[in-house]
Amino acid sequence: MHDMSHAQAAHHEPTGFIRKHVFSLDHKVIGKQYYGLALAAVLIGMFLSWLMRIHLGWTNYPIPGLELLSKNGAPGNVMTPEFYLQLMTMHATIMVFFVLTTAPFAAFGNYFLPIQVGAEDMPFPHFNMMSFWVTFVGFLVLVSSFFVPDGPTLGGWTQYAPLSAVGKVSGPGQGLGVVLWATSIAIFCVGQLLGSLNFITTTLDMRTRGMSMWRLPLSAWAWFITSVMGLTAFAVLMPACILLILDHVAGTSFFVPSNLVINDQLQPHSGGSTLLWQHLFWFFGHPEVYIAIVPGMGIVSHVLVTNMRKPLLSHRVVVYSMGALAVLSYMVYGHHMFLSGMNPVSSLAFSFPTLVITIPSTILVLMWLGSLYGAKLRINSASLFSLGFISMFISGGVSGFFLAQPSTDIMLHATYFVVGHFHMVMGVAAMFGIFAGTYFWFPKMFGRMMNETLGKLHFWLSFVGTYCIFMPSTILEWPETYAVTRRLWTTTHSR
Repeated sequence: MHDMSHAQAAHHEPTGFIRKHVFSLDHKVIGKQYYGLALAAVLIGMFLSWLMRIHLGWTNYPIPGLELLSKNGAPGNVMTPEFYLQLMTMHATIMVFFVLTTAPFAAFGNYFLPIQVGAEDMPFPHFNMMSFWVTFVGFLVLVSSFFVPDGPTLGGWTQYAPLSAVGKVSGPGQGLGVVLWATSIAIFCVGQLLGSLNFITTTLDMRTRGMSMWRLPLSAWAWFITSVMGLTAFAVLMPACILLILDHVAGTSFFVPSNLVINDQLQPHSGGSTLLWQHLFWFFGHPEVYIAIVPGMGIVSHVLVTNMRKPLLSHRVVVYSMGALAVLSYMVYGHHMFLSGMNPVSSLAFSFPTLVITIPSTILVLMWLGSLYGAKLRINSASLFSLGFISMFISGGVSGFFLAQPSTDIMLHATYFVVGHFHMVMGVAAMFGIFAGTYFWFPKMFGRMMNETLGKLHFWLSFVGTYCIFMPSTILEWPETYAVTRRLWTTTHSR
C-alpha cells in the first residue's frame, strides 16, 4: 500500500519558472507560498489594528492618509464609528482565517508533514496546488471589499444575522461588503477542505515502511488532528456562507425572520431564523479556535523535545489530549450563545463540557512543565517562544473559567474581558507557536540562519508587550471599575 502511494505521489521535476515557483506541485514550495500569504495577511491585519488603537487613544485625531483608504469612512482623515467597525471586522477576519489558520497548519504542515512521515510528496499534488491558489483568491476577494463604494462589512468576524442578511439598510458595507465577505470565506473553506483531505491521506496512507502512527512526531499528530477538525468545521461554514449570500442576492429568508423592521422599513422576508446563523457559525467557530491552537501545540512540543534533548513525559498522553480537545470543541460551541435567550437546561449542557475541556488542556500544560523540570533546556529564540506559548495559553485559558459560567458570561460577554481572553489564548498563543516554528525551521526552509540576538529581543518585546496590552483587559472590566464595552469606537465607559 505504501509503495503504491509513493508511486502515485511522484511527479516530474518542473523546468519552467511558472511551474516551479508559481503553480508548483512541490509541497515545499506550496508551504512557502502559504507562509508568504500569511505574512502578507498579518502585515495588513496588524496595520488595521494600529489604526484602531490610534483612534481609541486619540478619538478625534486626524490620521494622515486615512481618507485614501475610505473617503466616506474617514472624512478629513477622522475615523467615523462605522469605519472603526469595518476595520475591526477586517482585522479579525484576516487574522483568524488567513493568519492563524494558514501559517501553523497550511504553511508548516505542507512543508514538513511529508518529510516527517517519510513521503515524497502529498498524495494529491494538484489538489495541494489548488488549495493554495483557492485560498489566495479568497484573500483577494476579502481585501477587494475595501475598494467598493460602501467599503467592507461592519458586522464583525461573526457576521450575526439579521443585520448581516438584510443588505444596505442595516448600515455601510452591509450590502456588497457582506457578499464579498461571505464569498471570500466560502472560497477559503474550499481551499481548506482540499488541504485537509491531503493531510489526512498523507498521514494515513503515505507513511514510510515501519513508521507507525505512534512513531509520528507530535507536530505531525497535531496537523493530522487539525485536518480532521477542519474537514468537519469548514464543511459547515461554507454552506452557511452560501445561504447568507442567497439572502442578499436571491431574496431568500434563511436568516431573516418575518415582520422585521430596520430603519422604519419593513423587510421583505419571512420565515427565517436569526439563531440558525449563530448555530452554524459557532459549530465552526469554536473548533476554529483549536484549528488555530492545536498546530501550535504540536510545534511547541516538537521544539521543546529537541531543545530539552529528551522526550516528553508521555507521547501518547499528549496525543490523546489533543484528540480530546478536538472532540470536545464541537460540544461546547453553545457557550458563545448564552445571551441568545438560551434556556437554563441548554446553558448547563454547554457550560459543563466547557469546564471539562479544561482537563485535556491542563494535562498538556502539565506534560510540558513536567518534562521541562530537570531538563537542560537550550535557551534560543525557538525555545523562548515555546515557553511564551505555554505562558499565554495558561493566562488566557484561566480567564475562560469565568466565561464558561452563564451567570458571569452574561455580565462579561460584551466587555473587553472577552477581548483579552481570546487574544491571549487564541491569537497571541497561536502567534507564538508560529514564531517558534519560524525560528526553529527557518534554516531548513530557506537555507539561512536567523540572528539569535534579534530573535530574543523579538521575544521579550512581544512577551512583555502582550501582557501589557491584553492582561489589563481581563481585570479592568468588572463593574467596580470601568466595564468598558467592546466594539465601541471610543473608550468611554458604560457607567
